[in-house]
Amino acid sequence: MLEKKLTEARWTHIALPCCDVDKAIEFYTTMTPLVVVARHADKDGRNVWLSNDKQVETPFVLVLVEFAKDRGTRQPQLTPFAHLGMEVPGREDVDRIAAEAREMGCLHWEPMELPAPVGYICALKDPDGNVVEISHNQQVFEEVRTLWGS
Repeated sequence: MLEKKLTEARWTHIALPCCDVDKAIEFYTTMTPLVVVARHADKDGRNVWLSNDKQVETPFVLVLVEFAKDRGTRQPQLTPFAHLGMEVPGREDVDRIAAEAREMGCLHWEPMELPAPVGYICALKDPDGNVVEISHNQQVFEEVRTLWGS
């Protein structure tokens, strides 16, 4: 059984403001592998936590916060190059996501092959204008696992 209590400092989340948490949830759960983990609300606004489904060993959460005072006002933080990066297992995944994003009008960078360590990428823009990079063969996952894996 995994220990539920934190035993050492660790990287757990990134938080971004958003203009409409419902639109953000729809975008991230449609265009990425993220699922809703939790929702919170109070008089100042509401937020959602998104993560990979059943990511129990190394939980990492994208927190999207809709402040009541800013509802309806786009809150871009990650643009034009700053971005959230997601790696997918296949080149065809990048192409499929890019096609869906193109159809939805949120494709930011067309799919392209870039020299190592970047790999095959495209990028999307979320409802606030934040950039989300989708990559294949960037090997972030493999490189870190190789460095610290047993």
